[in-house]
Amino acid sequence: MGLGDREKPATAEPASPAYDAAAFLAAIIESSDDAIVSKSLSGIVTTWNKGAERIFGYTADEAIGKPITLVIPDNRLDEEPAILSRIQAGERVDHFETVRRRKDGELIDISLTISPIRDGNGKIIGASKIARDVSERRRAAEHRELLLREMHHRVKNLFAIISSIITLGARTASSSDDLAASTQERLMALARAHEITLPSLTEQAVEVQSATLFQLLSNVLAPYGNRQWTLSGGDVEVGPAKISSLALLFHEFATNAAKYGALSVSEGTVQIATAISPDTIELVWLEANGPSITNPTQAPSGFGSVLEQRIARSLKIDIQRSWTPGGLSIQLLLPRLAIM
Repeated sequence: MGLGDREKPATAEPASPAYDAAAFLAAIIESSDDAIVSKSLSGIVTTWNKGAERIFGYTADEAIGKPITLVIPDNRLDEEPAILSRIQAGERVDHFETVRRRKDGELIDISLTISPIRDGNGKIIGASKIARDVSERRRAAEHRELLLREMHHRVKNLFAIISSIITLGARTASSSDDLAASTQERLMALARAHEITLPSLTEQAVEVQSATLFQLLSNVLAPYGNRQWTLSGGDVEVGPAKISSLALLFHEFATNAAKYGALSVSEGTVQIATAISPDTIELVWLEANGPSITNPTQAPSGFGSVLEQRIARSLKIDIQRSWTPGGLSIQLLLPRLAIM
């Protein structure tokens, strides 16, 4: 082996640069998103990081040297003596959820972890506090609870309405097939009406949504196409609790029109006009170009009549029918507050 083939001596790797561990730890604390604060045993703030500035709104200059009660709401002031007592006893407080107050007065939900600070001799000289803003988590939990309550409310209402539909239908149905068909039609009308409010059960919507009167009518009349019916006049919101009842009422109107009236022929039309005042809503359902009706009655008979009467009583609706040369006219007058 020649000189050129000799192994070269290994070169030593450069030594890692020395660093100050205390300074490194201080940099970690300063860059944390959580509020990291220290205080004396008398509750005076001694350090205040950037996370604390972001969460509580006070700068370090504004907070250091001040009592920690600066960020504690008046109704939570009794928490501080209890916390200090536990710290002086050498205890650690883990994940204590409470409420604190920002500089601008806003109350925020936070989770606290508090630990004793000891000197070189082991003597407790203060406390370190890590605070995490959990407001978003709390709002998300409240939103989920709201959705669960709303779902429970809707399911309970739907079962009550379905029970009523079956009970009333059984009294007037001529056969089991007749009962099944009429019940299925009305349940489909309910399903179409409740589709309007389904977006309120998504994570994006915090508040329970209402539907408008025109949205409800459009959903109920959608199976009959969009050429045979028109909507005009003022629109108004319908409260979630009243949607089911109004959907059934309009379904009865539409079903009768499809069986015997304007919606039973291709030339027939239904014009729906509304007039909204501060106290009342007037709605006119006007059919035209339908088949000629011999011996028209003033109101439907059977199950539809019973159902209509119950809905009219519950919503305080005055319903009047009349016959024009073109077909049936139905006038509804109801208190505005009755459907909010």
